Amino acid sequence: MIEYLDGAVIPTGFDVPVEPLRRAAHYTGEPGCIAEARAFAAHFVDQLRTEWCATIGDRASGEVLLVVSELVTNADRHSNGPYILELEGTESSVTVCVYDSSDALPLRFPKDPERIGRHGLEIVHAVAAAVTAERVPVGKRVRALLTFEP
Repeated sequence: MIEYLDGAVIPTGFDVPVEPLRRAAHYTGEPGCIAEARAFAAHFVDQLRTEWCATIGDRASGEVLLVVSELVTNADRHSNGPYILELEGTESSVTVCVYDSSDALPLRFPKDPERIGRHGLEIVHAVAAAVTAERVPVGKRVRALLTFEP
């Protein structure tokens, strides 16, 4: 919180939360899970705007939803079980992590405008500042970091 006294700005020490906002959701792979994940991410972005006073524009918000859609769709299509979506955010970034049960790391295909489908990771790499994929004990984790101006 910031107090204003005769035109002077006095920080009170409670301006921004200390810890990043973190949320996670589990999905079974049933029809509708991808839409649920997008709704979960949209609510998360709204919480960042409210709780962190983050200035997240429509483009940045859309990019978060796009990355969530692509990574959750990949988990839904290529794993044999449930998957987890984790979101972590501050006023300047959002990290999207998806865990699934497959230990096969995703492949990023070279650009090919004639290829039908399999453009998901290409899209994620285009909008994210960093993308990593690694095996974990339960399968794999794919992480995308999106940054934006505070």
